[in-house]
Amino acid sequence: MVCGLPFAWRKKWARCWDEVRYCSERCRRQKAKPASTD
Repeated sequence: MVCGLPFAWRKKWARCWDEVRYCSERCRRQKAKPASTD
């Protein structure tokens, strides 16, 4: 996973869970920026 934020399994990801890299569309768009630890 790219951002490092925890997130839960979702039914829509059932067939591609191993390929899930982003927790949300917002995270996907900001893929070059690491998550802040504030």
